Amino acid sequence: MVNTRATANVLFALLMFLSASLLPSIAVAAIYGEPDLNAFLITFVLSLAVGVPGFLLTRIDEELKPKDGFVIVTSAWILFAAAGALPFYLSGFIPSYTDAFFETMSGFTTTGATILTDIERLPHGLLFWRSFTHWLGGMGIIVLSLAILPLLGVGGMQLFRAEVPGPTPDKLSPRIRETAKVLWGVYLLMTIVETLLLMLAGMNLFDALCHTFGTVATGGFSTKNTSIAWYDSAAIDYIIIVFMMLSGINFALHFRALQGRIDIYWHDAEVKLYTAIIVIISLIVGVQIMLYTNSDFATTVRHAVFQVVSILTTTGYGTADYELWGLAAQLLLFVLMFIGGCAGSTGGGMKIIRPLVLFKFSRTEVMRLVHPHAILPVRVGEMIVPREIIATVAGFFLFYIGLFAFGVLFMSFLGLDLETALGSVAATIGNVGPGLGSVGPTENYAAIPAVGKWFLSFLMLSGRLEIYTVIILFSRTFWHR
Repeated sequence: MVNTRATANVLFALLMFLSASLLPSIAVAAIYGEPDLNAFLITFVLSLAVGVPGFLLTRIDEELKPKDGFVIVTSAWILFAAAGALPFYLSGFIPSYTDAFFETMSGFTTTGATILTDIERLPHGLLFWRSFTHWLGGMGIIVLSLAILPLLGVGGMQLFRAEVPGPTPDKLSPRIRETAKVLWGVYLLMTIVETLLLMLAGMNLFDALCHTFGTVATGGFSTKNTSIAWYDSAAIDYIIIVFMMLSGINFALHFRALQGRIDIYWHDAEVKLYTAIIVIISLIVGVQIMLYTNSDFATTVRHAVFQVVSILTTTGYGTADYELWGLAAQLLLFVLMFIGGCAGSTGGGMKIIRPLVLFKFSRTEVMRLVHPHAILPVRVGEMIVPREIIATVAGFFLFYIGLFAFGVLFMSFLGLDLETALGSVAATIGNVGPGLGSVGPTENYAAIPAVGKWFLSFLMLSGRLEIYTVIILFSRTFWHR
């Protein structure tokens, strides 16, 4: 059975952490002297008023079990979205709580789907909070908590496994808290470097920070209505391209590269396929751009590479309207929404390793038909993939496609046209943001019915926690002793 008291204790602790995470936004609102300050202060006080006594009253010296980890992680993301929506709602800038929750869940899950029709109308504090939710959710709220909150040290591995359930979790250190610190150290270093580079390229400090949060977390919230296209700067585009690509790679590889093993990237099968996809799809999309627009060669290359990297890493930033590039380009970008970044990255989607494993398994099975007595292991790079991992990957793939199909059917019942239903579901379950149709790169999710927004919020959460962590809570056997 789930340890209800221990689970509640951790959730109250995380609510206290949420109140602390509001402090930078409170400072920004105070500096600019804008009307969102009161909404932040009320949310801060409410979070502490509930979190502190709740934490003290539920203190218990018991170790968390794996079941507790699944419940805590899923509940924590819902809690953060529910409480984190209050500044938007209480300030009146997003008067519907449904819309505020959708926007905040989109932020924490690094999806980048928005209901805002005029982003630049928001005061600086809300714009900062909106982007900061990306940064917190990118590496994971629970992983951050493990790094800085000693009270979560007990049972930490259960939380870490529940939040990072990919097929090849990589523990860098024998202690889970040390692992979390290592990952966040790399994350913070990338944040600082990109912020400085964007400022050198012409952004002010505020915009540089907000867009860096959206890049390293592969989130995609911008402070401008037209996203990165507003700047019309090749330097800014290429800086963001580089950091989107880096953020789509396993952070464990970045850590080892910082230790001097730069060649680690070239020996990783997933990174090689990731790079090949970017190069090949960018070439094809570039040809489509030249056929359908009047862009010069340099602009074509920049827009093609930017949009391919943005969609593949599930960042969702935009420099152009890809729905004007022809059907082939749109179809390729749609497929990329499913693939996503590498395992161990902040990217969403299925993660490249899973389609790679399934492709190699399928090829092996074909060879087995020809040579039935041969021993044919499935290899990814130097590693032999165990059969149980293949089964897990196949199960994930079926759950993912099944949830996608159900989602499209559900959204179609709400009155959405097929293109919009396909685009909205693919973009939210893959944590991409912009989709197709009326939720395309120059549109938003404001017109989606309220029921649809709650359902898409569920898809964002499921995609961010990689399906299993959420789906398992709907199993009867999970709740049995």
